[in-house]
This record gives sequence, C-alpha cells and structure tokens, in this order.
Amino acid sequence: MTGTTRGDETPQYGETWVYESIVGALPGASLSGRAAIALQVAVFQTSLLVLAWVYDLWAVVPAGTAAVGVAAVGSALMLRFSADTRRLDLPPAYHRFLFSSGIEVVLGVLAFVALVTHLFVFDPRSGGPTLLTTLFGPEPPVIVVYLMLLVLWDLCYRIGTSWWAAVVSVWRSYRYTFDADTAAALRRTDATNVAFGLVQVVLLPFLGGHPVLFAAVLGHVVAVTVVSAVALATIETG
Repeated sequence: MTGTTRGDETPQYGETWVYESIVGALPGASLSGRAAIALQVAVFQTSLLVLAWVYDLWAVVPAGTAAVGVAAVGSALMLRFSADTRRLDLPPAYHRFLFSSGIEVVLGVLAFVALVTHLFVFDPRSGGPTLLTTLFGPEPPVIVVYLMLLVLWDLCYRIGTSWWAAVVSVWRSYRYTFDADTAAALRRTDATNVAFGLVQVVLLPFLGGHPVLFAAVLGHVVAVTVVSAVALATIETG
C-alpha cells in the first residue's frame, strides 16, 4: 500500500490511547500534551516531597523521583508515538487495533495486579526485608503507600501500552507493505517505543535487592526492545 500524510492531525475518540482520551475529556480543561505532562510531574513530585518532609522519608525521594521521571518520559513518548502514527495514512485495522481496542489497559492492569501481589503477598513470604519496609520502614504510612501505588499504576499502564504497541507493530510489518516514506516514518515510531523501554533501565538500581522485580523489569525492557526491533527490521516496502 502507499502511505500518505493525513491533513487533519486532531485526534478523534476511538483513535487515541485511553490516557489521551481521559485528558481530552476533562470538563472545562483544554490541556496540551506538554501541559498535561507538566501537571502530572508537578502533582506527583510535589506530593512526594511533601510526604517525605511530613514523615521524614527523604531516603525514598531518589527512587520516587526516578519513577515519576520514567512515567513522565513514558507519557511524552506515548504522545509522540500516537501523534506520529496518526499523521500517516495507515490501514484502518492497524489504527483500530492500536488505539480502539483498549488492550493496553488490560495489559497494564495485569502488570499492576502482578506487582501488587508481589509487594503484599510474595515479598513478605520471602523471609527477607520487603520493598515496602526497605523504603518506608516497618509501618509504612497509608497515604505514602497510596501515592506509591498511584505512581506504580502510571508506570504499569505505560508498560502495557508499550507492549501492545510492540505486538501490533509486528503484526503490521507482517501483514502490510508500505511505500518508502511511510516505512521510514514507521521505523521512527518503532524506535520511539524502543526508547521508552530503554528509559526504564533507570529503575533497575533501586531494585538490586529484589531479584524478582529486577528480573521482571529487565526482562520487560529486553523483550519490548527485541519485539520492536523485529517490527522495525521487517517492514516491507513496495
């Protein structure tokens, strides 16, 4: 097929990530992508610093800041990926699978449930210090744990989105043929997804004493990189 650039770049509901739809649906608000990300960072980071001051938990600020930063970069790369994709005249089935299915939310929920199960069931049974006690002491403040889970959900949602984008990209490269310009643009979107996977390496130093979580994050980074690289390398032109 021959790809072209679309004249209308305004996203319509049904061709957006759930994250974009939520931001766009806020009543009385008209936030640009940059403004939404800036608000996200401001709310999370301010909350982190205030709670660190109230509960004297300054030792958790580096890990928390890293998580907030990775989530913010993930938001930026998600928006870049979706905007660059919508600029192209691509098969409707690809757009439908990528944006309209909501599968990225399902994958994010699965990742988050697995993480919560690890934190509150598997980790306490391991016999050593848990991630919660390592970060917050033997009696973690409830509101601090709430904020932690909120940030972790943000990360898990973006991980689910990254996974779904990689899987659909492999299907796209197998199913369709593109002109040279469209293929080059799609390779750039696949590279954007690889970049988000690699950004998550920042979290690994904070998981050194927790091998299961370390292996899960590292395995995710490697897997998304490999799958996206396959999609990138197998785009056919004609």
